[in-house]
Amino acid sequence: MKNCNVCGQPMDDNAAFCTKCGTPFAQNQANPGAQQQTYAQPAAAVVDPFDHTAEFDPKDISDNKVIAMLVYLLGAIGIIIALLAASQSAYAGFHVRQALKFTVAETLLIIIAGVLAFTIIVPIAALICICVLEVIKIICFFQICGGKAKEPAIIRSLKFMK
Repeated sequence: MKNCNVCGQPMDDNAAFCTKCGTPFAQNQANPGAQQQTYAQPAAAVVDPFDHTAEFDPKDISDNKVIAMLVYLLGAIGIIIALLAASQSAYAGFHVRQALKFTVAETLLIIIAGVLAFTIIVPIAALICICVLEVIKIICFFQICGGKAKEPAIIRSLKFMK
């Protein structure tokens, strides 16, 4: 019979762990006489690698928030308006780049659907993809309302648009 080095509970020689505190027996033999201590690990700060809000001046964000909203609401016309109205704004420029990615993705989907229209299934799949992109645009719009500058989901994973 041996005793657990952590809590002192008598243990059978063949026991794999202590029946009182649950300490593995191999750990007890490796560190005889050592006290087991547990420390609470501090929670790690979660950083979103796609959130670029901190890179922009808060005044730039507040001054150009409405213009940034237009790029998602009006598509290509909104992009042109933003380029003319806020050409010096880094925040509006960020959202113009994201909206251009949406425009390119939607244009590619329309071309693919047009070329493969005879298959029926490809145009339906393209329409579903365009609807998903429209929902993501709405999400981007609401993120701008909160003053955020996040890369949109799905669009950020398209490596050929980096």
